[in-house]
Amino acid sequence: MNAAVDHLVVAAASLAEGATWCEATFGVAPEPGGRHPLMGTHNRLLAIGGPAFPLAYLEIIAVDPAAPRPPRVRWFGLDDPALQQRLRRDGPRLVHWVARTDALDATRATLAAAGLEPGPIVDAARDTPAGLLRWRITVRDDGALPAGGALPTWIAWAGAHPAATLPARGVALRALGMRGVPAAAAGLVAATGAGIAAGDGAAIEAAFDVPGGTVVLVSG
Repeated sequence: MNAAVDHLVVAAASLAEGATWCEATFGVAPEPGGRHPLMGTHNRLLAIGGPAFPLAYLEIIAVDPAAPRPPRVRWFGLDDPALQQRLRRDGPRLVHWVARTDALDATRATLAAAGLEPGPIVDAARDTPAGLLRWRITVRDDGALPAGGALPTWIAWAGAHPAATLPARGVALRALGMRGVPAAAAGLVAATGAGIAAGDGAAIEAAFDVPGGTVVLVSG
């Protein structure tokens, strides 16, 4: 199985707040993303690929107020009232990450067999200025983020990858570490290049090289 870190997920109460947070945190504005009709969400993106994690990007995502409520629970815990309250009170936050694999069905089956139900695989798409993006992704029916978000969602792109058209802005993900990953999933997570740490601390910690220094984000 070929696996890699695909993208990090930052949730925001609104996309405008997410964009402002990105500029304040990294010194650059995120690029336009698009709308997800399946989930009633929309996003903006920032390239964070580098030597350690090629093609990685940061996704800032929020509930789309112009979209009808979807007939299912939204992904990444965005329908969780407690999360939405924290976003309104404290601002955007790192909540999750997504891993790319060329063996999505097998990965899903391995996790399910170990009792780590990742949810069914669903087909999704969104329009972009560069064309239609399509992908398959695991989404739990309850929208929950197991292990505090440290256990990734898994994705397989059909054709173009969004990071391929994102301009470089001088931000690169240097290190990504997880805490609380169940032992049965440790091998799959390690195959992506993400580290697994022991002890207390945030479920996800990401370090970025930026012009003039380093930025560290932690989930929680």
